[in-house]
Amino acid sequence: MAAPATAPPPPSDLRRIVAASLVGTTVEWYDFFLYGSAAALVFNKLFFPESDPLVGTLLSFLTYAVGFAARPVGALVFGHYGDRLGRKKLLVLSLLMMGAATFAIGLLPTHATIGSAAPVLLTVLRLVQGFALGGEWGGAVLLVSEHGDAKRRGFWASWPQTGAPAGQLLATGVLSALTAFMSESAFESWGWRIPFLLSGVLVILGLWIRLSVDESPVFKAALAQAEQRKADDSPAEKMPLVAVLRHHWRDVLIAMGARMAENISYYVITAFILVYATTSAELSKQTALNAVLIASAVHFAVIPLWGALSDRVGRRPVYLVGAIGVALWMFPFFMLIDSRSFGSLLLAVTVGLIFHGAMYAPQAAFFAEMFATRMRYSGASIGAQFSSVAAGAPAPLIATALLADFGSSTPISLYVIAAALLTVLAIVCAKETRSRDLTDVGPDGRKAAEPSTLPADAGTV
Repeated sequence: MAAPATAPPPPSDLRRIVAASLVGTTVEWYDFFLYGSAAALVFNKLFFPESDPLVGTLLSFLTYAVGFAARPVGALVFGHYGDRLGRKKLLVLSLLMMGAATFAIGLLPTHATIGSAAPVLLTVLRLVQGFALGGEWGGAVLLVSEHGDAKRRGFWASWPQTGAPAGQLLATGVLSALTAFMSESAFESWGWRIPFLLSGVLVILGLWIRLSVDESPVFKAALAQAEQRKADDSPAEKMPLVAVLRHHWRDVLIAMGARMAENISYYVITAFILVYATTSAELSKQTALNAVLIASAVHFAVIPLWGALSDRVGRRPVYLVGAIGVALWMFPFFMLIDSRSFGSLLLAVTVGLIFHGAMYAPQAAFFAEMFATRMRYSGASIGAQFSSVAAGAPAPLIATALLADFGSSTPISLYVIAAALLTVLAIVCAKETRSRDLTDVGPDGRKAAEPSTLPADAGTV
């Protein structure tokens, strides 16, 4: 017997829920991307000064990749307790952990002060960041997905996804302002610490908004159903992870494949670009940062539009547009950067992020609709975060190594295109989920039915 359907909240409540998820994800992505930008710009000199510049950048990106290694662990832990205790509690904890780690990085002594202990401490704090972010994403998108209605779920669930470009915009904007108004020596001496310390203020704001929202009604209904099963002496629920691997293993693999092009292309376009533009293309740091800054603003604007389109035509078609678009854009992307003009660089990054948005926007609703309620946090988080170890984690590292070995952007383009082919294969193998009812959950946690057809106006936003 399926759980009873829950009525969507009033628009004012839904907007508050979206704001709570968006502010929290923006803060967490600000912290995460700030590290990536700093890794490309200053960490190689501050924490790995004994290496030559490109090797120092590789080592800096290696600590960046360590954060991704912790994300699957965060997905497992937060997913398990998020499916048992609720989405809201775990989201508050993830925000506190991420903010504390980022603030601590801003206070960290450099290699010149404490020697080799500096990169070790930096790596530990990066692990805490990754662990927190591994639990953040699933809870944030589920809180919105499970509050909203099926007709506009793609649109509303895409708003927490805008936390990524918003965080990128904020992190790049702060760094760009500092590099514009400070000398390079002052920035490398103490200025780089300012954006990390600002994280403390942002976390307080995020907590204030996030604590004001209620738990997901879909989760409450599923929890009540589970409690009733206990009272009726029915067989005990399996652990969320076990249930996911038993009933949703195919969906986990599809989610992992779907993230390959999305994750790899994003970190090549936004993180590695700071290396490529300032070395091979011989552009200034300020020019590269400004291009990413403007393109991130466009990225933020197009994500809800792609999400709304996925409500009309389905998650799969929109996702395929993004994956194929990124593959076709890679060679023009580097050709434009090699022209060494700001306009060409801006066009390259902006178009790349528009195609990325076509994958990222429907992803929240798409992944949420794949899994049953009492294993949804675990399933969505595992599918999303385990792929990040093979995709986003090594992407800037691999791209930098390919550039160092071949001195050309061609192998990097082929690397992204190969990832896009894997994503296209995963989406082709996936079922369309646009009309799936998130409350349609069977007694054993499996989906009680396949998606049914929505009315003709289902895509109206």
